[in-house]
Amino acid sequence: MFLYPGGGGSSRGRRQRRGEDVVHPLKVSLEDLYNGTSKKLSLSRNVICSKCKGKGSKSGASMKCAGCQGSGMKVSIRHLGPSMIQQMQHPCNECKGTGETINDKDRCTQCKGEKVVQEKKVLEVHVEKGMQNGQKITFPGEADEAPDTVTGDIVFVLQQKEHPKFKRKGEDLFVEHTLSLTEALCGFQFILTHLDNRQLLIKSQPGEVVKPDSFKAINDEGMPMYQRPFMKGKLYIHFTVEFPESLSPEQCKALEAVLPPKPSMQMTDMELDECEETTLHDVNIEEEMRRKQQAAQEAYDEDDDDMHGGAQRVQCAQQ
Repeated sequence: MFLYPGGGGSSRGRRQRRGEDVVHPLKVSLEDLYNGTSKKLSLSRNVICSKCKGKGSKSGASMKCAGCQGSGMKVSIRHLGPSMIQQMQHPCNECKGTGETINDKDRCTQCKGEKVVQEKKVLEVHVEKGMQNGQKITFPGEADEAPDTVTGDIVFVLQQKEHPKFKRKGEDLFVEHTLSLTEALCGFQFILTHLDNRQLLIKSQPGEVVKPDSFKAINDEGMPMYQRPFMKGKLYIHFTVEFPESLSPEQCKALEAVLPPKPSMQMTDMELDECEETTLHDVNIEEEMRRKQQAAQEAYDEDDDDMHGGAQRVQCAQQ
């Protein structure tokens, strides 16, 4: 559809409508976003027919569509009921919304009167270091061409695949690592393979004790910053400490000899005799709380049913 400026004899040209942008998701790994990469993608798109220059006919002539009177749109009326109608507008089927028709004998032999032909094109998408999930990479004017239309853009939207080891939060990276109790108390060292395949030696300080659920950071080993790739965030390591299932009496004595002493609790035999001895057992606290909540809900529903049932019986007795 063309928009013509008002006023006869105006020298201003007609305004062109803008074609739609074409959006494609582009899956990338965390390694791609850390190191940067290039991906070649083959796409098909419509381009203006070079033989008829987008006219659709050999002579360059066309006629106004009789079905829509050149508007490219048709209006249909639907009766919904007495004195009720619904008016709907849709593209004309005869001219496919162009507002014009071409004589069959005059149709362009290359595009068959469609004005455009399909073309395959290879685009090289450059993913820069530090780009984010959801970030867009735009190729201006590379979408489908159409006569008297400003060509839209092709837009690639980055979709980061989940990484098995590293998690990203902005410019920082997070990784989980489990230590044995011996490593947590007596020191550790291990090798961490980074996203660019560098081998990082991670080790504790002499005499350092690592507590469960603690974090430690390494500066400048996080994600590169977008368009400032020589600046990086932090790499955070979240430590979990794995405790042994049980200890033998000999192991307990050996540990007590080197660890800080247990808090002393002075109690007489008489006081101990008055205490009731208990037994600890393992529980899955989440499952236990869920079961209790479910039982409480069932009890509440039963009470609610009893109250409604009692009210109905009283009502019946009063009648």
